[in-house]
Amino acid sequence: MPLPKIPSQPATILLAKDYPKASGTHAIAPLAAQPELAAATKKAAPAKAKTAAAKAQPAVKAPAASKAGKGSAVAAVLKAAPAVLKAAAAAEPAAQPAKAPAKAKVAPAARSKVTPISTKAPHPAKHKPVEVPLKSSTSRHADQTGATKLFVLDTNVLMHDPTSLFRFEEHDVYLPMMTLEELDNHKKGMTEVARNARQVSRTLDALMSNTDDDAIDQGIPLSKLGNKDAKGRLYFQTRIQSADLPLGLPVGKADNQILSVVRSLEAEQDGRHVVLVSKDINMRIKARALGLPAEDYFNDHVLEDTDLLYSGIVQLPDDFWSKHGKDLESWQENKNGQSATFYRVTGPFIPSLLVNQFVFLEPKNGEAPFYGQVKQINGKTAVLQTLRDYSHNKNSVWGVTARNREQNFALNLLMNPECDFVTLLGQAGTGKTLLALAAGLAQVLETKLYNEIIVTRVTVPVGEDIGFLPGTEEEKMSPWMGAFDDNLEVLNKSDSDGGEWGRAATQDLIRSRIKIKSLNFMRGRTFVNKFLIIDEAQNLTPKQVKTLVTRAGPGTKILCLGNIAQIDTPYLTEGSSGLTYVVDRFKGWSHSGHVTLARGERSRLADHASDVL
Repeated sequence: MPLPKIPSQPATILLAKDYPKASGTHAIAPLAAQPELAAATKKAAPAKAKTAAAKAQPAVKAPAASKAGKGSAVAAVLKAAPAVLKAAAAAEPAAQPAKAPAKAKVAPAARSKVTPISTKAPHPAKHKPVEVPLKSSTSRHADQTGATKLFVLDTNVLMHDPTSLFRFEEHDVYLPMMTLEELDNHKKGMTEVARNARQVSRTLDALMSNTDDDAIDQGIPLSKLGNKDAKGRLYFQTRIQSADLPLGLPVGKADNQILSVVRSLEAEQDGRHVVLVSKDINMRIKARALGLPAEDYFNDHVLEDTDLLYSGIVQLPDDFWSKHGKDLESWQENKNGQSATFYRVTGPFIPSLLVNQFVFLEPKNGEAPFYGQVKQINGKTAVLQTLRDYSHNKNSVWGVTARNREQNFALNLLMNPECDFVTLLGQAGTGKTLLALAAGLAQVLETKLYNEIIVTRVTVPVGEDIGFLPGTEEEKMSPWMGAFDDNLEVLNKSDSDGGEWGRAATQDLIRSRIKIKSLNFMRGRTFVNKFLIIDEAQNLTPKQVKTLVTRAGPGTKILCLGNIAQIDTPYLTEGSSGLTYVVDRFKGWSHSGHVTLARGERSRLADHASDVL
């Protein structure tokens, strides 16, 4: 199945009731948006819809009617709805879809209710449920008027991102006293949260140094420490601020005290846009229920919609060679002991490509397909390299052959010594671990390009934690590495010539070259000539990914494997995962590559379960 083109920006998502219906050449707005138009359409024929809309337009500007009038209007709308829909359905075959949008005239009331559909990106037929960050109405109003906002930060924002104080551009930041109190309660320990709390405390201490007491009330410039992007000021709660909250809320709870501060700030600073920022979903729900503007912290989101994540693969248009083959140049080179063909093409499609991105063209007229990789880009000129076919048995990697197009692309990256960083994404059963392990064994034991394989992963349990594990570091990590043991068993079974004793000796040799390490002891290490595999990388934060990738020394290759749909770490989403972060940041670098594996090859049961469960 050819991969669809990735849209340049997400399409606007509308509910089914918000789509305008077309009758003839005139657009009909939703009934909820124009009750007067629906009442007029009930009396008029479908051919006179334009006249009815013209009569109903002055009624939109009329003042509100009485309660009795509203009730009768609603009844009229409900009664008229079937007739309007029936008339629209009858007139639909006679409509001209190509000319309808140009001639459609919608009343001003309808324009204000119907959200415009983006024409730059196709509207997908099916959307997966993704968390799309939405701004509050207060923030949207401030953005429209160009006014600065006052963001009240919850404690979990600071503990999630210690640099969040400087991420609000020209807007001001307000810290309630309860936020500082909760920071003090979480500063002890060796966890990531405790380290972040201590870093925030040190940052606040540096901001407040050499500052008079009177200057604190006026606000401390956030650019004081050299952060030029932060043009706002930092305010502290310097006096008791109390506001009336519902009687049922406990007064002593920290979240309720922060909500009280937000309400009192709204009352004191009339005309100022005050917004609460919190990572706590329940906190935002309570704030919205009390009529207070609340938002999530958006700065940690790499992408708002993970459907737009770089896949590393693009399908060429059918007319690619006719438009880009005028000044075509081709030659052959011998790289890393393999002969490859190179093409230099020029055309309008080239600027949309990235270095090390895979391209393919599978003609439907029976011609041979083309699979290549972008090696260089200079304006509208690119150099494409043909790939090695790892689906053939003569090119098998440790007895493993590619079963689909994406696996072939992945093996070309894994077996390329010039590619230092590889990321593989895909659902369960797509072969991420098997391909990585087979490529590692082939380059460690056969070509001896690397000394050993180092395997690590995040120890985040899916269910309840079973407690401490006995033994050494490798013995403690062995239960987490069941996936690698399963794949090693598959790779060892392929060697049937040596018998049972030969397989046992091979297994001992392989295990002597594979080291299992814990993430907790990676700080300060340097890996030289190692094949490093980071499994389940979707559970890593961007900071942890940076710590791991910067461990690479000369001659080391790093692989990040994961499925962003299976995140077990709290406070991490598909958009803020460390795996999403590195895929987005490393795209286009000449020594890195990425492939999103699309089709599962584990078994027909696993493929069906991933679709229906």
